[in-house]
Amino acid sequence: MTVDAWVALADPTRRVILARVAERPLSVGEVADHLPTMTRPNVSQHLRVLREAGLVAVESVGTKRIYSARPDALQDLRTELDGFWNQALANFSRRIDERKQNGDSDDRDDQGGG
Repeated sequence: MTVDAWVALADPTRRVILARVAERPLSVGEVADHLPTMTRPNVSQHLRVLREAGLVAVESVGTKRIYSARPDALQDLRTELDGFWNQALANFSRRIDERKQNGDSDDRDDQGGG
């Protein structure tokens, strides 16, 4: 996943839009119908950012542009997030093992209570 994809997903509106088009392909108007406080041009801007980040694909059908989530990009995102999660769990496990080796039986020192 590119930095652009992470930046694109930093915006909560774009995450909502991505979730909508992940459910099923939608036109700009259909996406806008789910976001009544946004204009179609605003929705189009968000979809453009998602497309440029490689998270959605667009297909022209007649006069409409239909947007859909790119499963391969979502899998790349999942793989990166799994890597972060696995590293965090490994660090947590290592910290527990270190505490056991040092004979620490509780976490009062870490909480400033001791």
